[in-house]
Amino acid sequence: MISDADHTAEPALSPADLPAEAAVLPADSRSRILAVAYELFARRGVRDVGVNELIERSGVAKATFYRHFPSKDALVLAFLEQRDQLWTVDSIVGQAKLRGTTPTEQLLAIFDVFGDWFLRDDFEACSFINILLEMGPAIPWARPASTTWPGSGAMCRTSLSRQGWTAPRISPALGTS
Repeated sequence: MISDADHTAEPALSPADLPAEAAVLPADSRSRILAVAYELFARRGVRDVGVNELIERSGVAKATFYRHFPSKDALVLAFLEQRDQLWTVDSIVGQAKLRGTTPTEQLLAIFDVFGDWFLRDDFEACSFINILLEMGPAIPWARPASTTWPGSGAMCRTSLSRQGWTAPRISPALGTS
């Protein structure tokens, strides 16, 4: 395990720290809608946030909202994709790469980054899991997280591959191969 003395990286960001644009809304309507959805979905969940509130808070017309996101499900999917990029890829994987110089150190560092995240006072948990728990597995885009949002899983597979490990094949019944 990598000790704190082995790295000088800043602590991992909290999802509450992301995105910065939530405080100052972007100029284009799609980005504004997504920034508002990001803030509300991350804090309150999907079911507690209605389309009318999203439209009002983002300052767009209903037609503009639906032109960019034909359904609330489409907006939730865009939120999860952004969350994966900002939180999983940029923060978790980014911190792991800063904390470790070899693939093995980077792989192990992911656990340190998660440990730091879990101990934060503003810990929010995983949005993908929260939404699956909130909405259930029957939602159209509910596929295994490893195939939908690769994030840290891709880094783990790459690190293991560099160490000579091969990924086991998972049963097609589980939805992956």
